Amino acid sequence: MFKEKVLVVDDDELVRWSARQALKSWGYEVHEATDIKTALTTIDAERPGAVLLDIHLPDGSGLDILREIRQLSPQTIVIMITGNVQVADTLSALRGGAYDFISKPINLDELQVTLRNGFETKKLRQEVNKIKTERSRLFSFEQIVGHSPSMKETLALARKVAESEATSVLLLGESGTGKDLLAKAIHYASRRSDRPFVAINCATLPANLIESELFGYEKGAFTDAKSRKEGLFEQADGGTIFLDEIGEMELSLQAKLLRVLEESSFRRVGGLKDIPLDVRVIAASNRDLRVEAEAGRFRLDLYYRLSVIQIDIPPLRKRSEDILGLAETYIAHFNEKLRRHIKGLAPETKAVFLRYNWPGNVRELRNCIERAMILEESDLITLKYLPRGIACDFSTLSTEPDKGFVLPPGGVKLEEVELSLVRQAMERSNGNQTRAAELLGISRDQLRYRLKKIGLA
Repeated sequence: MFKEKVLVVDDDELVRWSARQALKSWGYEVHEATDIKTALTTIDAERPGAVLLDIHLPDGSGLDILREIRQLSPQTIVIMITGNVQVADTLSALRGGAYDFISKPINLDELQVTLRNGFETKKLRQEVNKIKTERSRLFSFEQIVGHSPSMKETLALARKVAESEATSVLLLGESGTGKDLLAKAIHYASRRSDRPFVAINCATLPANLIESELFGYEKGAFTDAKSRKEGLFEQADGGTIFLDEIGEMELSLQAKLLRVLEESSFRRVGGLKDIPLDVRVIAASNRDLRVEAEAGRFRLDLYYRLSVIQIDIPPLRKRSEDILGLAETYIAHFNEKLRRHIKGLAPETKAVFLRYNWPGNVRELRNCIERAMILEESDLITLKYLPRGIACDFSTLSTEPDKGFVLPPGGVKLEEVELSLVRQAMERSNGNQTRAAELLGISRDQLRYRLKKIGLA
């Protein structure tokens, strides 16, 4: 059975004997030292969970080696002991990293409680650090699949932003592109990583509640305000607040958010004083906020304030190099979560995935993989359990020698085929109509006619 180690450092043999007997009876493994040199050697070799350290030792002061102990064994709890407690010594010990301070003659009941509390505190700190480390790993940039040039550029910019002191960031991208994941990656790669990451979806909260949720309220601010409440901004102090779907925020609240960004302070609802704030605001939207601002649906001054650092996340259809990598990542994830042993995608599934347009982006791909893995009987994901919109979509039409395009089993509308091919040609040519027409084997005028016909021109 594991026993916590405790090192007793004191040149008084009676003190060591008394402490040794008590510590052994409490279930600890005891080590002893009579001077600083022996103490440091023992700490280096044994890594004790706790050290009872006398201030006055033959070869110096215990206060002088506190920092060395912290360097040798950062997790070790140090409890200072002395026969003459002085305020200056106490402050010096605590500043140097000591957990607590007890006086001689040692009260064994007090020592037992102090040690127990110290080890519980140590355990809690280890658990918190473990959680922080795991979150940092889960939400690190390394966990984001981005092999395509456009995604590499996006991630490189996001890394720079994370390392900077920028207090406002704007993420723009279609629904399902992973704006929330990128926001977390920015937070956990920043100096704010040990502080809170607080997320709120502006589209899901009623307009009459979002202000009090963001900024909190004072007692009596409204009928049900029985006591003061901290808002999300206050809870995120020192860290990051993520405002998803900020385009849904009311104009009046946008003005208050702009004031927070400009002045680094806020007021609770019903409050009279400004509260200083140190927080990074990451806002996200699936809309073009510049267009929204020009239409009067979003404050132009807030847009300019947020877009000093703007990161555009490309849709999945424009980063096809990442599709199979993302699929493999989700297969590994759901193998663990669902206790499956799927090896990968069948060849025909890979072909379908690469040709499909993925209007729901990464979220749609993830849901597709999860659904297939729940239902699939083989060790590869086949077309059998893919959503019909993907397995039989007109954009997945295959070709065979001398047959041209093969009609899907469920049939397809000819107008949809034309619409899909025209869109794909325009995307592949980056909007160059001449090149798109060449890809389709028609003239530029014929292409322009079709663009007008389907409402793309």
